Amino acid sequence: MTQRPIFSDVRGLAGRLAMSRVATRISMMVERGWPLLLPLIVVACLFLSASWFGIFPRLPNVARIGLVAVFGLAGLAALYPLRFFRMPGAAEVDRRIEAANKLPHSPVQVQSDRPSGQESSFSQALWREHQKRMAGKLDSLGADLPRTRVPERDPWGLRAVAALLLVTAFAFSFGPTGGRLSDGFRAHGMLDTVPPRIDAWVTPPTYTGKPPIFLTADANQATPTFQVPEGSDVSLRVTGGSGEETLAYADKDGNTRAIDPADPQAAAVAKPAASPAPSKVRQFTGKLTGDGTLTLKSGGDQLGRWAFAVSPDKPPRIRFVGEPKRAANGAFELNYQIDDDYGAATAKAVFALADPQAPGARPLYGAPDMPLTLPRRGGKSNAARTTKDLTEHVWAGNSIKLTLVATDDAGHTASSETKTLVMPERPFGNPLARAIIEQRRLLALDANAKPRVLDLMDAITLRPEDTFDNMAHYLAIMSAMSRLKLAGNDDQLRDEVAYLWEIALGIEEGNLSAAEKRLRQAQQALQDAIKNGASDAEIEKAMKELREAMNQFLREFAERAKQNPNAPRMQQNGQELRQSDIDRMMDQIENLAKSGDRDKAQQLLSQLQDMMNNLQAGRQQQGGEQDSQMRQQMDKLGEILRRQQEMMNDTFRMDQMQRGERQRGENRDEQLGQGGGDQNKPGAGQDRDPLAGPKPMTPQEFADALKQLQEGQGQLKSDLEQLKKGLEGMGMEPNEGFGEAGKSMGSAEQALGEGQGDEAVGHQGRALEALRKGAKDMMKQMQAMQGDRGGSQEGGRQQNADRDPLGRPRASEGPDFGDSVKVPDEIDVQRARQILEAIRKRLGNALSPDIERSYLERLLELK
Repeated sequence: MTQRPIFSDVRGLAGRLAMSRVATRISMMVERGWPLLLPLIVVACLFLSASWFGIFPRLPNVARIGLVAVFGLAGLAALYPLRFFRMPGAAEVDRRIEAANKLPHSPVQVQSDRPSGQESSFSQALWREHQKRMAGKLDSLGADLPRTRVPERDPWGLRAVAALLLVTAFAFSFGPTGGRLSDGFRAHGMLDTVPPRIDAWVTPPTYTGKPPIFLTADANQATPTFQVPEGSDVSLRVTGGSGEETLAYADKDGNTRAIDPADPQAAAVAKPAASPAPSKVRQFTGKLTGDGTLTLKSGGDQLGRWAFAVSPDKPPRIRFVGEPKRAANGAFELNYQIDDDYGAATAKAVFALADPQAPGARPLYGAPDMPLTLPRRGGKSNAARTTKDLTEHVWAGNSIKLTLVATDDAGHTASSETKTLVMPERPFGNPLARAIIEQRRLLALDANAKPRVLDLMDAITLRPEDTFDNMAHYLAIMSAMSRLKLAGNDDQLRDEVAYLWEIALGIEEGNLSAAEKRLRQAQQALQDAIKNGASDAEIEKAMKELREAMNQFLREFAERAKQNPNAPRMQQNGQELRQSDIDRMMDQIENLAKSGDRDKAQQLLSQLQDMMNNLQAGRQQQGGEQDSQMRQQMDKLGEILRRQQEMMNDTFRMDQMQRGERQRGENRDEQLGQGGGDQNKPGAGQDRDPLAGPKPMTPQEFADALKQLQEGQGQLKSDLEQLKKGLEGMGMEPNEGFGEAGKSMGSAEQALGEGQGDEAVGHQGRALEALRKGAKDMMKQMQAMQGDRGGSQEGGRQQNADRDPLGRPRASEGPDFGDSVKVPDEIDVQRARQILEAIRKRLGNALSPDIERSYLERLLELK
C-alpha cells in the first residue's frame, strides 16, 4: 500500500495545494529518473568494488588499462538512457494528485481553470460556487509516492549483488592488502611503497659479557640515551620502504659520518614463495666509538633517531703483589694483580738481562717466555699467581730485570714497575754437576766462548780416577766434548747446551730428574688444554699423560726412599701425602674440566702443582738430626695428649659409678621405709640400673682405683715437665699453654686424692685444651726453625695443614692433637650427669609404660 502524507495542518487552500504539487513533482521526477540512472550506479558500484578489492595493482598495466576502459565505456553507455528523461508538467502534476487522492471531477484543476465562452456575472458566480464546492474536497489533500517499477525491469534482483560487493569491498579496503580508488589510474611504478619496518640493535663486544640492546623494542621507546661500551656494533635493518633510506652518525662535536648499507645480496632476507611482491631489505652496520646520535632518514623524512653514551674501554693496570720469589721446588713464582673494566685478554712477564753483554757476544737463547695466568673474570679478587720452572733456562742464576705486561681485548697495553732480581736456579750439590752447569751457561750466553768451554771440560776429565765416582758420568762428558767440537752452527750448539743440562741432572739426581721433567710437562699440557677450552677427548688424553707421569715420579721417588733410609718421606706440611689422595684429586680435576667448570679445575690443578712442588722441595732438603729430634718431641706430645684423654674418660666413668652406688642406696632406703613385706624384692626398675654391673666395686676397690688415677695424673705432669725441658734444649720456648696444662694437671691430681671425681674431670678437660694450644705454638716454632725452605708460601697454608687441598682431613704421620674434637667443659659434664639421673629416675618409676622403658633402656645401651 502507498502511504500518503496528509497536510491537515496547513491553512489555506493555496498553501495546501502548492505543497502537494511540489511533493508530487519530486515523486514523479524520481519515478522517471531512477530507472534511467540505475545502470550508471551499478557500473560505479562495480568500479569501486574492483578498486577497493585491490584488483588493479595485481593486473598487468595492459589489463588494468583495458579494465578501466571497459568501466568507462559502460559508464558512458549508462548515461545514454538519461536523454529520455522529461520533467513533469503542471497538468500532469495536478492529474497525479487527483488520481492519488481519488478526487472525481478534477477539483484540483478547477482551482486554476477558467470557464470558456463569454463571462457574465451569473457565470462567474456559478464558477466561483463550483470552485468553492470543489475546494471543500481538498481539505485532506496528500501527495503520492514514486513508483519506479524497477522490479519489472530487473526481476532477478541483480542490482543487490552490486550493493553487496560495494559494502564488502569498502570493509576490505581497510586491510593490509586493500586497494585505493586511484589504483586503476596509476602504473605499477607509481604505486605507494610498503611502509618500512625498522629493526635496530646494538651488540656490545663479546669480552664485555653484556647482552645486545634492541633499540626498537617497545620497552626502549622512552629511553632518551642508551649506555653502550666502546667498540659496540650497531645494526639497523629496513624492510620495505622506498629503498632510499640513509643512516648517519653524528658525534658530540657535530661531525657526521654516513653509514653505507651492506651488499644487497648479503643483506637480502628470504621471503615465502607465495609472496607476490617481496619487500626491499637494506642492512646498515657501524661501530660506536664515541658519544653521538644515530639518525635514519628517507628523503627529507626522519624515520628514527637514537642517542648513545659510549663508555670508554679503560686500559688495564697490572702490579706486583709482593716480591717475586723462588718456590719450594725452585720454580719462579709471581704474585700480581690485574685490574681491568672487562678483564685482561693476555698477560706475560718480560725479562731482560740486568748486566749488558760483552760487545760482539753471540747468545744462543733469548729471554724466557712466561705467560701469566689471568684472574677469573667477574671474580671477587683480581689477584693471580703464576709459577713456572725456569731453572733450565740459561739465564737462571743471572741478574735480570722483570716487567709484567697486560693487554685487554681492546688492544690496550699496560706495564708494571720493573724489578731487578736474580732469576732462581736449580741448586746442585754435586761439584761436578755445578761445573757442568757453569760451562753450559758460558756457552749459552756467548757461542764465541766455545774454545774456553772445551778447555774447561778437558781440565775436568784430566784425572778421571780422582774426579769421577761413576765412570758413566766420565763417558757422558767425553761424549759432550766430542759433540761440541763437531758443532758447526747455532742449532747444533743449542743441542749441546741441552745435552749438558741432561748430564748435570743425571749426575745430581739420576733417573728421577727425567721423571720430574715429564711430570712438569704433563702438568703444563693439561693447564694449557683447560685454559684454551680443549675438547673432552683432548682433556682425557692430557689427564692420561699426567697420571702416567705422576705414577712414574712417585714410583722412582719411592725407590729412592728405599735406597736412602734417611731421606724424608712423602709429606705435605708435616702431613702424610698418599697416592690415593693424588688420584682422587686428579679425578676431580678431570670431572670439573669436562663438566665446563674450568676455572675450578684450573684452581685445583694449581693446588696439585703446589703439592708436588713442596714434595720435590722436601726431597731436596736434608732434615738432619734436629728434624729427627723434633719429630720425637712431637710424638711425645701426642702420647701425653692421648693419655690425658684416656685418664679423663676413666675419671668420668669412676665418678658415674660412685654416683650410681649412691643412687641405689637411696632407692633401697626408700623401699625399706615404704613396706616391710617387700624388702626382699627388687624395686621397680632396680634391675634396669644402667650403672649396675655384675659385681659392684667395694669402697676399698674404689679408693684403690682413684689412687691409681691420681698416680697416673702425677706421672703425666712429670712427663710434661720433661717435654718442656727437651724443647728448651732444642732452642724452643714452651708457651703459656704448657704452663696452664701443668697447673690443671696438678689440680686434677689433688681432686682425685680428695675423691672429687667431677671436679677432677673439669681440671683434666682444661689441661687438654691447654695442651692443644701449646701443641699449635710448638708446630709454629718448629716450622720457623726449619728456615726459609720453600719461601713464605708455606706459611700461608699452615692454618689448613691438617686438610688436603680438597678440604678433607689428612692422614697424619705425627700425633693427632684433636683440634677437630671439642672437649666437654665442666658445664657440659654437669648437664650430661643431670640427663643420666633423670633417665634413672624415670626407669625407677613402676608406673612407666613398657614402651617408654624400652626406649630409655636403648638410650642407656642396656640391651
